[in-house]
Amino acid sequence: MNSPRKVLVVDDDPVVSKSFDRVLARKGYVVVTAENGAEALNKFSKEDYDAVFTDIKMPGMDGLEVAERLRAKRPWTPVVIITGYGSDDNEKRAEAAGVRGFLRKPLSPEMIETSLDAAVAAALEPGGTALAAPLPAAVGEASTGGNIARSLLNLGMLFAAPFVALAYVVLLPPVGLAVLAWMAGKALVNLSAARKIATFLYNVGMFFAAPFVALAYIVLLPPIGLAMLVGMGGKALLNRRISD
Repeated sequence: MNSPRKVLVVDDDPVVSKSFDRVLARKGYVVVTAENGAEALNKFSKEDYDAVFTDIKMPGMDGLEVAERLRAKRPWTPVVIITGYGSDDNEKRAEAAGVRGFLRKPLSPEMIETSLDAAVAAALEPGGTALAAPLPAAVGEASTGGNIARSLLNLGMLFAAPFVALAYVVLLPPVGLAVLAWMAGKALVNLSAARKIATFLYNVGMFFAAPFVALAYIVLLPPIGLAMLVGMGGKALLNRRISD
């Protein structure tokens, strides 16, 4: 039986570790996590890994030192640096340590998959045990392209939303009328009693008339009430003059 493929993820942020586990589990990898450099070195010494991803900013031993020590133990194991703190000095030190490249935060599933495939493929190439160059720029470019596509999609949905709502408002009444007409036709075919047909039509009429009745009630009630109050007030004044 073949041993399962394993990836070691060294990061003190559990969200990052869970992201790797969620993405790489679909590719058949077992993701082993470590919260710091000492724990990573301990796990690395006990079993083999297809690749190692390590954060650069951690308490105690930083990711670059972890990469240097891992590469010293097993130079054929590809190591990728995860960072949100990229700098020229860090990249030079990482290149000297022979890491396969930088994976910059925020991470996406495409970035994780592409970086793993590239690192493993580079390690399998002739001379792959030697210190390797950083990962191809295509990793970052693919992620950037995906982010741009998602942004354009969201922008398109933002502009389309008013037109979708307008189409909904315009089409809903005729669609509703068509449904009611279909129901009425079905009732005329299936119902045998004229009273049931009349009741159905009456209910349909009341359904359509109800909003207009309510609107008329709202519009006419204030002036009618005001007119009644004026009439009552005039009548009271008239009676008072007669009595005087």
